[in-house]
Amino acid sequence: MRIGIGLPNQVRDVHAPVIPAWARRAEEAGFATLGTTGRVAYPGVMDTVALAAAAGATTTIELISQVLLATTWPGALLAKEAASIDGVSGGRLTLGIGVGIREDDFVVPGHGPRGRGARMDRDLATYRSVWAGEPLSGSPNPAVPAGGRQVPLLFGANTPAAYRRMAESSDGYIAGSVPAALASSA
Repeated sequence: MRIGIGLPNQVRDVHAPVIPAWARRAEEAGFATLGTTGRVAYPGVMDTVALAAAAGATTTIELISQVLLATTWPGALLAKEAASIDGVSGGRLTLGIGVGIREDDFVVPGHGPRGRGARMDRDLATYRSVWAGEPLSGSPNPAVPAGGRQVPLLFGANTPAAYRRMAESSDGYIAGSVPAALASSA
């Protein structure tokens, strides 16, 4: 059995230096994975920053976002961010993504809650293209260094569209973070 632990990146007003120290201790304790919770409009540490800090503080523990709010990001930017974290971690990242449901998390102009399913469908193709090292649209250059990989993708949600995306474009399903009592009653 493999057991993971969450990073406290979305504990309200978390003291940010706790993140790498927590990651080191989790690896030393023998946990298999470190997970993050995705929120934008909340006084915590952004999940990508927490994953990058954990990557730098550890060498073997796997890293996973559970779940990152993918549609709050421009697709090429998120793809580069994920590839960068995967690269500095030595290929330990699995990207758990969802479309997001809290309107206050959508803070980037043009990336609001409306149309997020269609945006996710478009962005999936962008992620794969960026991770394959193809040039960015309008540029002769790729966004990531050669030799990277397709970052494993998991989908978090419980809608027919999410299940379709999972079946067509991912490596599996991931549930969002829930209290232990809720998970054990399932």
